[in-house]
Amino acid sequence: MGKVVGVGGVFFKALNPKELQAWYHENLGIPLTDGYSSFDGPEAQGTTTFCFFPNDTGYFGEENQRAMVNFRVDSLDEVLDRLTQAGARIDPKQEDYPFGKFAWFWDPEGNRVELWEPRE
Repeated sequence: MGKVVGVGGVFFKALNPKELQAWYHENLGIPLTDGYSSFDGPEAQGTTTFCFFPNDTGYFGEENQRAMVNFRVDSLDEVLDRLTQAGARIDPKQEDYPFGKFAWFWDPEGNRVELWEPRE
């Protein structure tokens, strides 16, 4: 029987898709290709979580946001510093668990995004 073996992608609506893709490339190092971004190879290995939240959750930020992406990062502080320098809105709240540290920001179009630095 076939089964899901990972998340194949995360998709946002965007007012200016090319500009927003370039912003993610410049500020998070997400690979840039023609029309889409893709992770491939050993750098992309690790845990990917897929779960559902109650419809009235505030976890995604603003009420109209229906999805949120979580990016694994290798240095949460360095990524947050780069995003701050780029003028991104950063959530002052951070969370620390035995399995890693979490932080959030909003991209230029208002999508709330979660960052996760896993523990070794």
